[in-house]
Amino acid sequence: MLTNQKLLDSKIMIVDDQPSNILLLEQILEQAGYRNVKGLANSLRAIAMYQEFKPDLVLLDLNMPNMDGFDIMEALTRLEQNSYIPVLVLTAVDHPSVRHRALEAGAKDFLIKPFDITEVLCRIRNMLEVRNLHNQIRCHNQKLEEEVKIRTLELEDTRREVIHRLGRAAEYRDNETGNHVIRMSRFASLLAKALGCSTSHYELIQIASPMHDVGKIGIPDRILLKPGKLNSEEWEIMMTHVDKGVEILENNDSELIRMARLIAAHHHEKWDGSGYPRGLQGEAISLEGRIVALCDVFDALTSDRPYKKAWPVEEALNLIREQKGKHFEPRLVDIFLNIIPEIMAVKEEFSDSPEDLARQAEYLAGHYDPDQVS
Repeated sequence: MLTNQKLLDSKIMIVDDQPSNILLLEQILEQAGYRNVKGLANSLRAIAMYQEFKPDLVLLDLNMPNMDGFDIMEALTRLEQNSYIPVLVLTAVDHPSVRHRALEAGAKDFLIKPFDITEVLCRIRNMLEVRNLHNQIRCHNQKLEEEVKIRTLELEDTRREVIHRLGRAAEYRDNETGNHVIRMSRFASLLAKALGCSTSHYELIQIASPMHDVGKIGIPDRILLKPGKLNSEEWEIMMTHVDKGVEILENNDSELIRMARLIAAHHHEKWDGSGYPRGLQGEAISLEGRIVALCDVFDALTSDRPYKKAWPVEEALNLIREQKGKHFEPRLVDIFLNIIPEIMAVKEEFSDSPEDLARQAEYLAGHYDPDQVS
């Protein structure tokens, strides 16, 4: 309920082509203690005044020249759309057809001329209380919507953080540093952006791509960390990391997880169909999978590992050129070569420190003696 103080501070706008009616209503309201009352005899200025004054209640005459009360209510309906239109109609015609038309146009109540002071004040108070209740509910709903948005963003941030950390976890079990997934995912985002993908799409690729090798969590250490070349049996087991990754990411239909699942499934497929595990060819491979395949190979080639030195960038690019139309989609190769300055900037920003490589070597040495691995 409105307090008396707040009630008397309500903004009331009177629109009537008869100045005497405006004066009478102003006197009634002012004597009752209302402090924010504005009257207008020129109906053509009603909408402009409404927008400027932002009244809590409009006392509106129906029969006026140029722009009558029905025209004004129609304009207010367009202006307020789904909001509550605070219109109290003033009319000397107490006929059902007039009332029905006014209610359909948006009127909330009526005052019949000549005015009864008690009725005027009661109806105005009632309408102001309804208007205030409507505003309270609308503000509450807006607050709830904002809280839902905040919670949704928090959940999305949490989901993204889990994705990122799972990707890092997979890399820590492998013979690569955690910075690999950061670099590769940023390369993928840059490539998708240069390709013309929307902002939301290339940002999603950056968030989802660290999960490309999450299935390696399910590969035995004796294979995953083997310093030497894998034999055919071991390689068959290693290739199962793709399906294991898809399985880890199953049963969730969020856009982020769907994309991560698609990347995990396709990042070892090759443009010419010689990849694994399905031997997909060309555009049967998802765009995201094609993008990550190229970026993953480039970073792997140009990064130091405990078991190898980084390739010079130009040698890595020459291999990528050689694999154009074979391992990699030709269009993506051309675009990737055009954005090499941006790629190298990311590579420098997230380079592996000597400490990263030392920890990596220590980890491998602590788990396996190369002489004991067949």
